[in-house]
Amino acid sequence: MTVTLAEMIDEVKINLSGYTFQQDRSTHLTAAVTTLTSPSSSPTVLSLGSTADFGKGVIEINSELLWIDSVDRVANTATIAPYGRGYLGTTAATAAVDTQVTVSPIFPRYSIKKAINDTIEAVGASIYAAKQTTFTYNAAITTYNFDDLNIENILAISWQDIGPTKEWIRVKRYDFDPFADATPGTWTGSGSQTVTIGDVIIAGRTVKVMYATYPTPFTADNQDFSTQTGLSETVKDVVILGASYRLLQYLDPARAAQYSPQADEIDSKRPFGASNNAVRQLFALYTQRLNEERLKQQQQYPPRIHYSAR
Repeated sequence: MTVTLAEMIDEVKINLSGYTFQQDRSTHLTAAVTTLTSPSSSPTVLSLGSTADFGKGVIEINSELLWIDSVDRVANTATIAPYGRGYLGTTAATAAVDTQVTVSPIFPRYSIKKAINDTIEAVGASIYAAKQTTFTYNAAITTYNFDDLNIENILAISWQDIGPTKEWIRVKRYDFDPFADATPGTWTGSGSQTVTIGDVIIAGRTVKVMYATYPTPFTADNQDFSTQTGLSETVKDVVILGASYRLLQYLDPARAAQYSPQADEIDSKRPFGASNNAVRQLFALYTQRLNEERLKQQQQYPPRIHYSAR
């Protein structure tokens, strides 16, 4: 089943909405946004379905955060400040008519994406991405180069036998060099790694190398989870839980300073520090699922003894 980054962001938002009393307020664009900047001489003016909930402050369109400088409630327009496009490190982008516009989002999509990628990189210390590559064996060559695969460990090497059975025979004698020097004209990759085969293999046969590497974070919203990261689909909920607890722990700092006694009184129903219980619960679930996936991977790829090529 294909699960994209955009779908994972939505799932995180749904999960976290159960821990908050405040719901995001939103409207839509009635005219497309075609610019990427908002200079004071010609600012970006948003045409909105409604400005009832709008004022000076942050809004979100797709994954971009913008800062509103002024609002015209008669014309239902909002003017973006000169520094308001790509606000807080987000990327300025165009937007089509009817695109959702969120007012002061509790969890911006940019932050959720960053939390998801941070979690993917973090789980790489416990769960690796299992990938494979192949090459054709040459009887005159014993050492073969891998360019920019970032191999952490070789899980297994096998070669396909001649005959109708197409049997894959395991290579038991090899040496792996994770820090090989690139030789100009021969090994051109900046991250060259080599494996030296010591077993007897028939020339011209395909050799398959199963290897472990760190998961690759997302770079676009439409990328598939398993294809992009190299992780199993069952690891998706681990990443969701990890991103959720990372985001939830920042709710209290945002509420630490109130601007009026009335705000403090309203906020007393949920005292400062109340989200810590939810954070601990999510972190416990995340740790449990991470350990389960690590055990499953250890059973799927058990350690294999191999001998030196020499």
